[in-house]
Amino acid sequence: MPTVTYRVTGMDCPSCVTKIEKAARGVSGVEGAEASLSAQTMSVAVDDEALLPSMEKAVSDLGYRLVRAPVNAGSDDDDLLPDLAHVTPAYKRALWIVVALNVSYGAVELVGGFLAASQAVKADALDFIGDGLISFLGLVAINWPPSSRARAALLQGFFLAALGLGVLAATVYRVFVQQAPEAPLMGALGLAALVINVAAVWVLLPHRGGDANMRAVWLFSRNDAIGNAAVVVAAGLVAWTGSAWPDLVVAFIVASLFLHSAWAIIADARRELVRRRT
Repeated sequence: MPTVTYRVTGMDCPSCVTKIEKAARGVSGVEGAEASLSAQTMSVAVDDEALLPSMEKAVSDLGYRLVRAPVNAGSDDDDLLPDLAHVTPAYKRALWIVVALNVSYGAVELVGGFLAASQAVKADALDFIGDGLISFLGLVAINWPPSSRARAALLQGFFLAALGLGVLAATVYRVFVQQAPEAPLMGALGLAALVINVAAVWVLLPHRGGDANMRAVWLFSRNDAIGNAAVVVAAGLVAWTGSAWPDLVVAFIVASLFLHSAWAIIADARRELVRRRT
């Protein structure tokens, strides 16, 4: 059965991989599709190569860019470098600003979480830091060969997983040694996080016609906004009830989602490294 490899531009998170694979496999005659976040590639097995245009359209309609790699792709990492025709200097500057906003506010919110004794704020801070680091790797390693990107993604995944496990462990500890967080500071940090998300969207607004990178950032911002709103709601419930449980519940949810993403990054990077050794 013919297998075709594509360079993919626009995969920024594990959910991107899921969407691309689902779209490809949804085309009749496609027997298998495996995308790699770290390598920015996708391998597709089809009954007949005449079906490939339909599959390519299904993925492209999501906003991702596909470029078929040479037949002997894999013998040379340079064959699988992503298509960078759409990456303008202005777009890169905007993404760097978003990275700086995410990482810097994530650090501020993490410190604020300790000051407010809020596990939900700490978990939300990890979400900011994680998004910033994923985008940072995408910018720095965009011209690296797939094997090097996979190694960098593996290290990043382990680092993010360690952060997530730390917050989750601290949250479990707080279940037994409960301490009601400082609701006013907790709510203020959540509201400030919403402002940061709006600022990131504003910076990227001139590039809203871009490819799936733009769509992914919009999704990140939307998901972050939901998490920020959850922190604000939890702060209100803490102030109303005097209980730490609203804070702990939100922390469990956000930290668990964060760990799921970290595990997906690790699994993807390991799979890519194994594939390229064989």
